[in-house]
Amino acid sequence: MFSRDSIIVRNIKYISPKVKKIRKYTLIASVIIAAGFLLFTLGYYYHLSSNLPPLNSIMDYRPKSITEVYSGNGRLIGEFYTERRKVIPLNKVPKRLVQAFVAAEDGRFYEHEGLDFFSIFRALIKNILVGEVVQGGSTITQQVAKSLLSSERTLKRKTREAILSYRIENKLTKDNIIFLYLNEIYLGHGAYGVQAAAENYFRKDVSELNLAEMATLAGLPQAPSAYSPYVNPELAKQRMFYVLSRMVEEGFINIVEATDAMNSEITVYPIADINNSAAPYFTEHVRQYLEKTYGSRILYSEGLKVFTTLDLAMQKKAQAALKKGLFDHDKRQGFRGVVKHLEFNDMKTFMAPPKDKSSSPMEIKEGEVYEAVVISVKRKDKSTTISLKGGIKGEILFKEMRWARTPNPEVNYYEAYIKHPSEAFQVGDIIRVKVIDVKGKKGVPLFSLHQEPIAQAALLAIDPSDGSIKVMEGGYDFRINRFNRAVQARRQPGSSFKPVIYSAALDKGMTPKTKIVDSPYVYVDSQRNFVWRPQNYDGRFLGPISLKKALAQSRNIVSIRLAKKLGISKVIDYARKLGIRSDLSKNLSLSLGSSGLSLLEITSAYAVFASGGKRHEPLFIREIRDRDGKVLKNNINAYFDKVNPYERKKEEKTEDDVPREEEKKNDVPLGYAIPPQTAYTMTMLLQGVVQEGTAKKAKVLKRPVAGKTGTTDENRDAWFIGFTPDLVAGVWVGFDDRRPLGRRETGSRAALPIFIDFMQEVYQEQPPEEFPLPEKE
Repeated sequence: MFSRDSIIVRNIKYISPKVKKIRKYTLIASVIIAAGFLLFTLGYYYHLSSNLPPLNSIMDYRPKSITEVYSGNGRLIGEFYTERRKVIPLNKVPKRLVQAFVAAEDGRFYEHEGLDFFSIFRALIKNILVGEVVQGGSTITQQVAKSLLSSERTLKRKTREAILSYRIENKLTKDNIIFLYLNEIYLGHGAYGVQAAAENYFRKDVSELNLAEMATLAGLPQAPSAYSPYVNPELAKQRMFYVLSRMVEEGFINIVEATDAMNSEITVYPIADINNSAAPYFTEHVRQYLEKTYGSRILYSEGLKVFTTLDLAMQKKAQAALKKGLFDHDKRQGFRGVVKHLEFNDMKTFMAPPKDKSSSPMEIKEGEVYEAVVISVKRKDKSTTISLKGGIKGEILFKEMRWARTPNPEVNYYEAYIKHPSEAFQVGDIIRVKVIDVKGKKGVPLFSLHQEPIAQAALLAIDPSDGSIKVMEGGYDFRINRFNRAVQARRQPGSSFKPVIYSAALDKGMTPKTKIVDSPYVYVDSQRNFVWRPQNYDGRFLGPISLKKALAQSRNIVSIRLAKKLGISKVIDYARKLGIRSDLSKNLSLSLGSSGLSLLEITSAYAVFASGGKRHEPLFIREIRDRDGKVLKNNINAYFDKVNPYERKKEEKTEDDVPREEEKKNDVPLGYAIPPQTAYTMTMLLQGVVQEGTAKKAKVLKRPVAGKTGTTDENRDAWFIGFTPDLVAGVWVGFDDRRPLGRRETGSRAALPIFIDFMQEVYQEQPPEEFPLPEKE
């Protein structure tokens, strides 16, 4: 028999010392591994979270914002940005818009704490059932976190996103998070945030959006390009239906509201590039100043508000006048030829209607330009029948193409009108045409022969009372060529420089009745073996002639003799008083406008006459504010450099400077660049140019106008600078490569009509205003 103790001993399994040792080390190893894994996890977590965006920077939300440029009357004319975003406070966002985004992107937003595993699983199942991604699994908080991190798609980035989401949820309120989301989310076509997107697609403030438009925006975050209502309207509509359905599911709206929204029509506008449409040359001038002054980062990210001097309505009038003037000049030069010629079979293909009968028929619009093929020319009325691509037929009336002569610079345009369309083109030729009447004769559209101008022009307008720039048009088409000929080009001003000399003469005691001999002038430079024999434009000499008549008729020899009498250094010094900054020739050719000037310089100089002798720096920016409304700068000079025109260096003496007799002394009042009486007399002389001189065409304005034409050798530059009591406008016309403009294309013919067309539009129905008399001392 076994005792009880012996049975217990027998039931205890024997464990050898070796096994005990193995178990001991296994336990130690497990502890070490567990500790290591814990330390690794903690370290990896620390590594991932150590350089996450600090929450205090998130709470002090200052994202990249748009720099906005405004006209003088508060109209938006330009935007500069890397991310087109307009931050809008949550209390300005309609409640329904918030609900639309929550329903579409994160139905349990107000319940979870940053991560929603239930929604991730639900979205996965739904996407599998549908067969495509219609619902995302990321929460709104995760999307906010994602916008603050890099865009790489890695497990590391997703882990960091989850950590940051959890931190955001524990630090910010739900309202703070939705505020960040609605201002950060990318919604396509460069728009970040709901305000920028509402403006992009619907040209509305978010407060003006209807339910259908809100649902359309809320459908964009998953795939902004695919669901763009501008690019893919049908897909966008389907996505909108989905968002409205989700809003019903979440109880935000009822089925009737959703149905009404689904059946409503929404208007989506083309994505506008305001920088290239409102006042592109002026806006680019502003951009260059801002970048030079503040740098690219502040310009494109810090949301500056820039208030300029531009008059947008006046700018549009200038654009129209400039384009008309260039088209008129181009027609005077003749027709440069057809696009190409098509054989009969190619003509049939060109005119064939689209094979896809479901596509909408082509619609033409008045003022639009199209390519067309010539299909016949009628002998009786000389009209031309054309067909646009796709089969729309129309007519070109002969009177709309008489100008289409073969270019010949030796022949006056009016002497070479064509007598039949066959002189310009033949059947099968591809030409460009412009719609002038969609309905036309018996429903047949009427067209004109079209040709894009190749010459360039610039127009600048200044308010003489304070120097503010109202108009800056620097060329024919900013989209093709961004060179701003109003401020960047330096061209010889020709006779438009003469008022500088005449005003200097008046200031030295001469009067409008002072006579100068208009007779041949010869300058001999024996050292350089050079002989200069300047001529008047008409090749004649009139003998003794008054200053008034000489300026009206733009007599070159009189200007040379005046410059000789005054001394070139005196002329240059006077030009500096008027604000001209460019280097000036230190010889008598300066009297004929041989030194290159900008349109801004010469127009600003004439503004001194218009203002009664006061010199105002040409201003183009009234004020710049930062995103917090703090004024950074105001009243900014259009030259945007550090040169002070009043700190003029003393010009070197020239060989034409000889001792003078004692001249009349004119005291210049404080605040004036030249004496008021000189400015007034100069204005009267320039009125004479309009009344009886080279600018007679301007009499059609039927109001007091003063000004001067200018033309350089071989008609390479044409100018007119003119003014009324409250506006100075300068026009330049020429080719960038400095080729001649054509026979008799003077300032009077090429530039003055642009000035007249512009002024006629500016002063519609405004009564004439006389130039004020100078104040008596």
